[in-house]
Amino acid sequence: MGGAVTAVSSNGEYSFTKPNRESITLLAGLGVEGDVHAGVTVKHRFRVAQDPTQPNLRQVHLIHEELFEEVGERGFQVAAGQLGENITTRGLDLLGLPTGALLRIGEQAVVEVTGLRNPCLQIDNFRTGLLKEVVGRDEDGRVVHKAGIMGVVKVGGVVRPGDGIVVELPDGPHRALERV
Repeated sequence: MGGAVTAVSSNGEYSFTKPNRESITLLAGLGVEGDVHAGVTVKHRFRVAQDPTQPNLRQVHLIHEELFEEVGERGFQVAAGQLGENITTRGLDLLGLPTGALLRIGEQAVVEVTGLRNPCLQIDNFRTGLLKEVVGRDEDGRVVHKAGIMGVVKVGGVVRPGDGIVVELPDGPHRALERV
C-alpha cells in the first residue's frame, strides 16, 4: 500500500493557508522545520488555550489531493496548501488508515498517524460552504471527517513532491482514526 507526495507546504506564521515549498524538513519529535505548528507540545491556538502542556499529536497535517477534485465537482476550487496541510498526497487512502500506521516518506522520513484533522470554521472563512463538504455523513448517518489526517514525526528527513509513501500497518486490530 502506497502513494506519492504531490506538494509540500509550511508557514512560520499563523495563517490558515501554507505556501508550497520545493521541500520541507521533518524533525523527529517536533514536526515541520520552521512551521508554526512544530513542537513537542500543542501549537493549535484553541488547544493551547485549553491546556498548553498537551502533547502535540498534530505535528504534520496530510491531505489527499483527491479531496480537491471531489470538492471541485461541487464548485469549490482548492489547491495544495490552501487547507493548511504540510503534505499533499495522491493514491493513498489516508482516511482509511489505522491509528499508529507508519508512513515512510521519501528516502528517510517516517510519520506516525495519530488521528483525523478536526475541521474548524476557518474552512468556511476560506471558502463559504466548504466546511459542509469536508465534514459530512455516511450512508449510516455517522459523521465523516475528510479534511486529512495528523501525525507525529518519528524519523526526520527531507520531503519533496514526487517522493513515494509506503505504509506500514501496526500490529493488532485496526483502530479507526479519531479526531485529534
